[in-house]
Amino acid sequence: MGLDCNWTSVARYKDALILTLAPLILGIVPILSNTNEARCGYVIMLMAVYWMTEAVPVAVTALIPVFAFPLLGIMSTGDVCIVYMKETNMMFLGGLTVAIAVEHCNLHRRIALRVILFVGQSPRSLMAGFMLTTMFLSMWISNTATTAMMVPIVDAILAELYTAREVQDSTAIEMDLSVSPAKQSQMDLVNNDASQQNQGGNLKKTERGNAKKTETQGEDNKESSLEIQRRKTIRTMVFLSVMYASDIGGTGVITGTAPNLIVMSTLESSYSEPTGLNFLTWMLFNVPGMLICVLLAWVWLQIRYLGLFRRNSEANELAKEVPEERKQAVRRLVEAKYRDLGPIRTQEITVLVLFIILVLLWLFRAPEFIEGWAGYFEHTYGVEVDDATPAMFVVFLLFCLPAKLDFLCFRKPQDPPRDKNDKNEVLTWRAVQEKIPWGIVLLLGGGFAMAEGSKVSGLSYWLGQKLYIFKGVNKGVIVLTVTLLTAMLTEVASNSATASIILPVLNQLALNIEVNPLYLMLPAAVCCSYAFMLPVATPPNAIVFSVADMKSSEMMKAGIVMNVVCVLVLNVMINTLGVVIFDLNNMPAWTNSSLTV
Repeated sequence: MGLDCNWTSVARYKDALILTLAPLILGIVPILSNTNEARCGYVIMLMAVYWMTEAVPVAVTALIPVFAFPLLGIMSTGDVCIVYMKETNMMFLGGLTVAIAVEHCNLHRRIALRVILFVGQSPRSLMAGFMLTTMFLSMWISNTATTAMMVPIVDAILAELYTAREVQDSTAIEMDLSVSPAKQSQMDLVNNDASQQNQGGNLKKTERGNAKKTETQGEDNKESSLEIQRRKTIRTMVFLSVMYASDIGGTGVITGTAPNLIVMSTLESSYSEPTGLNFLTWMLFNVPGMLICVLLAWVWLQIRYLGLFRRNSEANELAKEVPEERKQAVRRLVEAKYRDLGPIRTQEITVLVLFIILVLLWLFRAPEFIEGWAGYFEHTYGVEVDDATPAMFVVFLLFCLPAKLDFLCFRKPQDPPRDKNDKNEVLTWRAVQEKIPWGIVLLLGGGFAMAEGSKVSGLSYWLGQKLYIFKGVNKGVIVLTVTLLTAMLTEVASNSATASIILPVLNQLALNIEVNPLYLMLPAAVCCSYAFMLPVATPPNAIVFSVADMKSSEMMKAGIVMNVVCVLVLNVMINTLGVVIFDLNNMPAWTNSSLTV
């Protein structure tokens, strides 16, 4: 009995082969050089392979340092484990919990519907409204949750905007086809009462009339086909706009996506002094770039799908304005969905107020241009207060404050009796348990452990020495190359994994060529979110790809332009606004506090 060794059978066991062969093949590194640097490099390369191929779940791969570092003599178990719950991870958990509270009370849906009502109901206006809403929500809640919430709203609105028109046009054509024979029969009856001579002339007129009707029906069918094509094109365009806005929106604030937190943690673990990158300076740099990228995405999608600036008739037909009655129908639909939410509740108001308080506490903790409220505690008690403290304080309040004012003097006689099991809290622990992405928390911890292992083992220092070859290369060329390569790598690997792998390397490269580390690390971290080409690149991509029923080639053709555009915008921003905010033209004093061995 022969073995089935075709490529199909090999592909079936791809994950098992990678899982088995990767440690064996990479094992040559510590064998050839039995040093701490080589052993740490072996673990990092193994994690990189597993992360990029996803032979095992990415969160499980992030746990490798817990057993690999102690067994290879790099770090003790206690030292490794404590890294998995650093201040950055606690800040991330706090931000996620507040975001879950926003979802739990449907505040995000209320915001989305309000924005859509405000912007208007034409395709271009609706797309702008979808993008602005998705971008804003994606800054604060997870990209996946934002996309999953927006997709049903977009789908319902597009159906209301175009499906009814399509059905109406098809019905008109069917009515025309059914009425035409009746008219011909009636004409024949009239012709029977006429003379033979007139009958011949009328028959010729009938033939010409039939030919004209056939031509009209052909035009109607052509118009209906064009309407179907128009609906499909606009559907693809709008769903891609939601995907782009979700991916780009996560770059606006530090808690927006995991790579943002990884760059913060890498800097904090590498330097003992403040680097100038905090919640406020991150927003000052990234929000303008985020808005520019979303605007360019809105323009690019119109160029590609509506033929903006093109003069051919098909493009003009696709870009034509929808009738006013369709716009009104969409507005009625959105208003009905908004009414279904009911009047704004105490729970929503509480969440909104706490959310605003948290953002303000983050912004003014240490805003650089003034001392900030954290300075009081440092001067009074000699302790440093970081962003995790206000995040966890607000989370605690979410479980303490009431969701409804139905107690004491607030209770009305007609109110139903309270359920003894109802604690009436704004946020329930069950909702947190179900919605916290614990895999991302582990993934962040794995990245932190990897960076710590590189520092303790001396791998970071060794790598910095090897990167000396880039000493004479123009720094602008280096950052352009780094951002382009990062944007391509994040298409096939998790954005968190990509950031965990490249950011420690870029930190050492910057020190080696005597460039401000922020100049390389900040744009690279942002580029980890620029994954617009492949359905598997991010969860929002996968959601949109599935719902919009588009081809992978279509997503790639539109996405590659967005990748290039966003990378170019980011390079312009880092060389202009970034220089002003972070003084990137000078080597900062805090690099002298490097903790790298």
